[in-house]
Amino acid sequence: MTADREAHLALSDNAARQLANATKTVPQLSTISPRWLVHLLQWTPVEAGIYRLNKVKNPTRVQVTCSQRDEAEIPPTYVDYEEQPREYFLNSVSSVVDVHTRVSDLYSSPHDQIKEQLRLTIETIKERQESELINNPEYGLLANVDDSQRISTLTGAPTPDDLDDLIARVWKEPAFFLAHPLAIAAFGRECTRRGVPPPTASLFGSQFLTWRGLPLVPSDKLPIDDEGKTKILLLRVGEKRQGVVGLYQPGLVGEQSPGLSVRFMGIGRNAIASYLVSLYCSLAVLTEDALAVLEDVEVGKYHDYPDTYK
Repeated sequence: MTADREAHLALSDNAARQLANATKTVPQLSTISPRWLVHLLQWTPVEAGIYRLNKVKNPTRVQVTCSQRDEAEIPPTYVDYEEQPREYFLNSVSSVVDVHTRVSDLYSSPHDQIKEQLRLTIETIKERQESELINNPEYGLLANVDDSQRISTLTGAPTPDDLDDLIARVWKEPAFFLAHPLAIAAFGRECTRRGVPPPTASLFGSQFLTWRGLPLVPSDKLPIDDEGKTKILLLRVGEKRQGVVGLYQPGLVGEQSPGLSVRFMGIGRNAIASYLVSLYCSLAVLTEDALAVLEDVEVGKYHDYPDTYK
């Protein structure tokens, strides 16, 4: 019997796999991202879903004096407050997960069907949360940059000079830049062109490019328009620093993590079990100089390099 015929008579891999056990992964969701912004913000619990931002009115009118060793009169002063402070309201990102009991009863090995359905839904909701923190027209970062804190790039592509200008506007303890990954790559090219490659820093076990010691944190939620332009943000964070803070509702029924709840809604007559997944969040910029934006950032600009670098 020839070797070819012996191979033909042997059990094939394709047939054997029908009877063999296989290691099965949980469902993989390609839209999941690290969501660094959510991790780097400081989160503040909110009562009754409302966060009132009180501010000093006319801060330059608060007067003090420095004594010149004479009998000069000390000027009186007081600190006035804005009569109508802004109030931030929590928004809800929600979804209802439906799972037929037949599916969860019969097909929950090796992976629990309900658990995986909830996990994937929660991941999607958290992705939407980060997008809202950046792009929401009411409380998102891009919509709440003061006009005095908006600058444009000098040449289109993001340069070290542009990021220095951002730092000059958020100079009181800036925390991090927030940029689309393509904008960070464009900044890296400009630094390389100038011979000043940016150093890296380790956060949460990952490496980040930095500039002046501040990490450039990537987020694909920052939009890129049809002309290939985007924006780069610089933030100061935390209540103590009068920066940017995330807002969430504590003490929810079925709370899984801050601001996130999962509640069983019951089983209908069609034998479908329903679960309500809700995440309550918002964001507040405590002072105008806590946030600045670099606009008109071109991400598709490349340069010709000498042959030795190709």
